[in-house]
Amino acid sequence: MFFYNKRIVKKNIGCYTFNSDDIMKIINTLKTKNLASGYLYFYVHLITEVASFYYLSKVTNGAHFIWLIPFIYDALAFVPQGIIGYINDKIPKLNMGLIGVILFMLAYILYIIKFPYIFLVLIIVSLANAFLHVSGAEVTLRSSNGKLSHPAIFVGGGSFGVIAGRLLATTSISPWLIVFLVLTMIPFILLAEGYTKKNKTCLYDCASKKINPYLIIMLATFVVIIRGYIGYGIPTSWNKTTLQTVFLFSTMGLGKCLGGILADAYGVKRIGIISALLAIPFLLFGDNLMMVSLIGVMFFSMTMSITLALIVSVLKDKPGLAFGFTTVGLFLGTIPIFFISITNKILNASMIVVASIICALIFNIIIKEEKVYS
Repeated sequence: MFFYNKRIVKKNIGCYTFNSDDIMKIINTLKTKNLASGYLYFYVHLITEVASFYYLSKVTNGAHFIWLIPFIYDALAFVPQGIIGYINDKIPKLNMGLIGVILFMLAYILYIIKFPYIFLVLIIVSLANAFLHVSGAEVTLRSSNGKLSHPAIFVGGGSFGVIAGRLLATTSISPWLIVFLVLTMIPFILLAEGYTKKNKTCLYDCASKKINPYLIIMLATFVVIIRGYIGYGIPTSWNKTTLQTVFLFSTMGLGKCLGGILADAYGVKRIGIISALLAIPFLLFGDNLMMVSLIGVMFFSMTMSITLALIVSVLKDKPGLAFGFTTVGLFLGTIPIFFISITNKILNASMIVVASIICALIFNIIIKEEKVYS
């Protein structure tokens, strides 16, 4: 058991004093009873991405038009989530998670029997991913009581699943193992439903009342678009081994989780602005320094749950639709990378700086003032 003493655990950060109260506040956030829905869907999201990227990695190995497969996947996995989410908002009794599991099962059976039309299987895999994402968003947002930790932990699981799926695809394991993993999601999905109150209105309230609500949605989505594009331009010359790639994706996942946890502990506005700005120097000077770069990646990843919470603050009774805005934003942000490659390091660095400052300014405008530590 750990004991904290305010006289010992105390550090000044600017005008802010970090002490044992801060540690206990983070611990209390993680001990929240309903946070179980976030933990359960962390696993569901992880396995969802394992199943998706195992298949993607297998079919893109030596395939013609290799860029077309991930482009179609991104389009069909991200864009329909708003529509699926809106349907789930209207008919909450529909279990989108179980539908996603059924679609994955169908896709993998077709893959195992060597069904010749890989693009049809790709469509099914993409839609399975979309249904499970919506399910996770609906459950964690409705059971969160206005906290960001729940959806943040759910979203964070995806990064771990992406790298795990890619690594498994390089082995000789049977795809039946993936089928088994997909089936293990069922009890997690059903158990998570027990933590969901199916509230008609989500309790998020972090958007400024001084700004037009539709403008808030547009600006928050714009931040997601910027984050989606810049995420592919982060300089990581140090990333040359499989282990380093694992560290990279794990740090992304950790950052997404911490974004929500710290926002609950210290305030959405403070964490949103600080994370956007602190990421800049670490991303710029970490090109050849792994640890420096990973710190920047962690800060950079922390804004995901914040943009989601802002949109849900406006669309309180439509969390599925709100989540769809963020996924469409991610897709729009990734479109240019399929057609445009920026190799000039100065231009790339300038874009990171400008984009991060713009995100921080937008957060300062559209997030309401909060009473937090001073």
